[in-house]
Amino acid sequence: MRAYPPEQARVLSKIALNGTYSAEIYVNGDRLVVLGSTYPSPSVRTVSYTEVAPYAYAEEVSVKVYDISDRALPVLRRTIALSGILLSSRMISDYIYAVVNQPAVRPSSNEADFEIVMPRILAGNASKEIKPTEIRYVDAPDLFYNFAVIIAVSVINDAQEPTYETFLTGATACMYVSQSNMYLTVPNTNVWIMPLEAGEVREETLIHRVGLDREKIVIEAQGNVSGYVLNQFSMDEYNGFFRIATTSGWGEASVNNLFVLDMGLNIVGTLMNIAQGERIYSSRFMGDRCYLVTFRQVDPFFVIDVSNPAEPKVLGYLKIPGFSGYLHPYDENHIIGIGKQDNNVKLSLFDVRNVGTPTETAKFIVQAEWSDSTVLTDHKGFLFDKSNQLLAFPVSIGWTGVRVDEDYTKGFWQGIYVFDISLSNGFLLRGNVTHLEDGIDLWDGRYFVTRALYIENVFYTVSDMKVKMNGLQDLTLIEEIKLS
Repeated sequence: MRAYPPEQARVLSKIALNGTYSAEIYVNGDRLVVLGSTYPSPSVRTVSYTEVAPYAYAEEVSVKVYDISDRALPVLRRTIALSGILLSSRMISDYIYAVVNQPAVRPSSNEADFEIVMPRILAGNASKEIKPTEIRYVDAPDLFYNFAVIIAVSVINDAQEPTYETFLTGATACMYVSQSNMYLTVPNTNVWIMPLEAGEVREETLIHRVGLDREKIVIEAQGNVSGYVLNQFSMDEYNGFFRIATTSGWGEASVNNLFVLDMGLNIVGTLMNIAQGERIYSSRFMGDRCYLVTFRQVDPFFVIDVSNPAEPKVLGYLKIPGFSGYLHPYDENHIIGIGKQDNNVKLSLFDVRNVGTPTETAKFIVQAEWSDSTVLTDHKGFLFDKSNQLLAFPVSIGWTGVRVDEDYTKGFWQGIYVFDISLSNGFLLRGNVTHLEDGIDLWDGRYFVTRALYIENVFYTVSDMKVKMNGLQDLTLIEEIKLS
């Protein structure tokens, strides 16, 4: 889409992805990369449908690279397909790195037996089944064996064969990537049956460090820590160390832990039993500090010192109502939190200059019978630009038989909330933008705004159905482009 200037905005081209779901996109100069999952056609399907679990083994991940030097006429340059389900991907320099999970076994027609399903890679017209001798394995028994294929694809050089590495492990759950390493975490599900065999419960996460060097992918270290990881923000690499925060146990017995590991994934420092009876709801590593939010009834916001890898320690904490499900740095001394309080979206601004007694210096609660935000599960919907004092994110709000605004009386509204944010004034609501309109079902998710951005003085919001352009400062409508 031609986006700027707004008076020239228009859709330049469309690419049909034929049933692709969970798509991810990257732009590198004049190259566009689209990754996503599909149910493949019979000609490339790795296993045939059977009467037993017919759909669980047929997914396929595709990596498509387009030449978009002519934006109005994208040209597909290469397609690489892998059997399995896309976990996540990253682009570093001119390479796309993706991780694809595939169950290692499928049920047989004989219920007492099973069949091995080897991963396959399809590049151009060449299809290859990965041989058992090419697969590394992790020496840790698991209930749910999976193949994890890590693949690197050049965005620029179409002739370069993809590099890949495959290993057999449990289901890879989370991924963190630095400039030179990929960390994959696997919850060790075999411990679920430990009480029957050994009389103990040992909740743990297996960690694999994979070295990334464009034409070479090497599994360089393996380790484990107690507890389970929430998401990618619970992990971090800094100054040659890997830091990870986990939660163990449930209910009153739950505890939270922070581990520091060296590049061999040996534990060199621990901080155990943080906030017993609570669970990690969000975390963020920033240099020599880690910020944790745990929750049960109130929101303990912890400031943790990790400057000494061998001795991480709690510097201070703050207890306030609600919880923050996503943390984002405002600057080195202030943290933005977005979460919930009393079933409504809450913004917090934390001041951590005095690390022993952090404070909540500003807050904003979206007032309604209920409100929610997709940012709590999708951080890419969060827009923050300190230089413009701009903060924006999607919000859904609802009432029972109460007018939402001058146009809608059905008790539901969805759109983008736009704030002015500063240390002196906190959060000031600048306004909002919605894609809902008369004559449509207010619950039609195709009109739900999922992304916001700005170019110069134009504020853009995106849903599946349209792109709206509004003035950045006053949010007055300039133009809208329909996408469907």
